[in-house]
Amino acid sequence: MKLIRLLLPLGLTTTLLAGCAGSVEPQYPPKELKDFTPKVELDERWDQSIGEGLGRAQYPLTPIVDDGTIYAVDQTGDLRAIDTDSGDTEWEVELGTPISSGIGADTSRLYIGTRNGEVLAVDREDGSIDWRSRVSSEVLAPPQVNSQLVVVQSVDGAVTALDRLDGNEQWVYTSAQPALTLRGTGAPRVIEPVSFAGFANGRLVTLDNRSGQTLWDMRVAVPKGRTEVDQLVDLDGQPVLTQDGRLFVTSYNGRLLALEATSGKILWEREESSYLTPLVVGNYLFTVNDASHVLAIEADTGRVMWDSDTLEGRWLTAPSFVDGNIAVGDYEGYVHLLDASTGEMSGRVHVDDSGLTLPLLTGNQRLYALTNDGTLVAYDLKDVAD
Repeated sequence: MKLIRLLLPLGLTTTLLAGCAGSVEPQYPPKELKDFTPKVELDERWDQSIGEGLGRAQYPLTPIVDDGTIYAVDQTGDLRAIDTDSGDTEWEVELGTPISSGIGADTSRLYIGTRNGEVLAVDREDGSIDWRSRVSSEVLAPPQVNSQLVVVQSVDGAVTALDRLDGNEQWVYTSAQPALTLRGTGAPRVIEPVSFAGFANGRLVTLDNRSGQTLWDMRVAVPKGRTEVDQLVDLDGQPVLTQDGRLFVTSYNGRLLALEATSGKILWEREESSYLTPLVVGNYLFTVNDASHVLAIEADTGRVMWDSDTLEGRWLTAPSFVDGNIAVGDYEGYVHLLDASTGEMSGRVHVDDSGLTLPLLTGNQRLYALTNDGTLVAYDLKDVAD
């Protein structure tokens, strides 16, 4: 079963692991989609095929959008810069190594992790490799940056800080990993003085970026239950930090926490299992739990404003926000829009049959979806006329 765990995406992995003891029905069978009156139309602007896509293992190769360009890579190392308005390719390079992570970036470079445990620093102007540095194991989470460091979390539970200019190792933090984990790794949240990192053992730590020393360490989720799957407590979602110093953290089979970032003091908590990164918009926190319910929560108090089970069991992506709507993709390749104020369905489009596992990218009434087979599609959002 460890081999299955390594080869399959999270949703399939959990289903197959649960089925090892016999014929077990999925805990949350996918709900059929129901008709509704759309308020928003998703008008396709352009599409482009990104090489071989995510590959059989569905690597989390999340693109990024910045300053009129979307950067996307396939699992073989085909990296492209694409104009967001026209869909035209600005440049394309072959990196020459299998890629396993999403893309991190600063103003001059892209940072990408590989299956053989390397981090590549790529020039944003032409795709040339400025430096490459080895870390302890495969990298699934997009590398994160501040003004001096590139901070990388690898699948063995290590967090490595590299010099942003030349890739030289500055420090390494290691954590104890359980025997069985979800197929994924949380990306650390990196600011100038510290990095916040969650691990598969259910712990959240704050690391001093000068040395890698722990400033505070807390357990977010405690293993419980009889089966190995029941005892999974991974923190696979990236911690979300607000400007006023609040930190929001999800965990699988655990809690949704609001913390004081400087001390780790719990401001509020809610029993909620999720392996996805939450989203903060104003004073609202949006999260997708392991049943694929979409929840809107008051960020100050933890009070649930609405809880939509319309898409239950459909293996949703992490939530994104666009033009007053929460956008999610599902395993059948649909993009769904939910009104952020009410949770009601407001729009839907089918991208393709290969499915969507990566978060949707958004901006300026536009949405970008990269399917599992590598189809990248840009949609413009338009209100449906009454």
